[in-house]
Amino acid sequence: MAAHVVGLVGWPAAWIGLLYVLVVFLSPGFAFLFALPLCYAMYRTVLQLRCLPTALRTLRVLQHYPWQLLTHTPRGLDEHPDAEDGGIWIEFPDPARPEGKGIPLTFVQHHRSYWWLRHIGGPRTKPELKARLDPLWFAGDPRFLGVVAVSDRRGAAPRRLHFLYRPSAFEQRAVRRHWEDATPHDLERARRAGARFLVPAPAAAPAGQEP
Repeated sequence: MAAHVVGLVGWPAAWIGLLYVLVVFLSPGFAFLFALPLCYAMYRTVLQLRCLPTALRTLRVLQHYPWQLLTHTPRGLDEHPDAEDGGIWIEFPDPARPEGKGIPLTFVQHHRSYWWLRHIGGPRTKPELKARLDPLWFAGDPRFLGVVAVSDRRGAAPRRLHFLYRPSAFEQRAVRRHWEDATPHDLERARRAGARFLVPAPAAAPAGQEP
């Protein structure tokens, strides 16, 4: 988040500074030298604005779910039969059935997806690239949303954080798979972490009975 805030301030400031130097101190003949830096600063400013909502969602998930380390997580580039969306995926343990079949989360499409695509890869992917994904850091509930990351060079902290979600956590009409074992506490926790579905109210007790 700190990096995003610095980028949101720094890149617009760099663009304004370059333009100021060009207009005030230099002649129009130097404009071609500033064209590329000005365009790049503008591009990074737009990129920071587009990534800000994802950064805020990542921060919100980490406020409500602890990190856990996972080893030998299934992953792939093809379509997963249990995924709610297409794209590259990683399968995480089901909180309701930790020893059973996992739940896949597919990657949000933005510029940071390429790093994961390159490391998940296929049969020809270099072993040293695949090794970066074991172990994985994960915070969240794969039935709804979460954040995935890899270890830093020392293996002591997560880096390359990436926000993942299932469409059913945000779209009321999406097919909701793997929700049958979710408790009201699970649903409320996911909602506080950023999911937008409505948490169902407790069923009313029959007449003449205590709730």
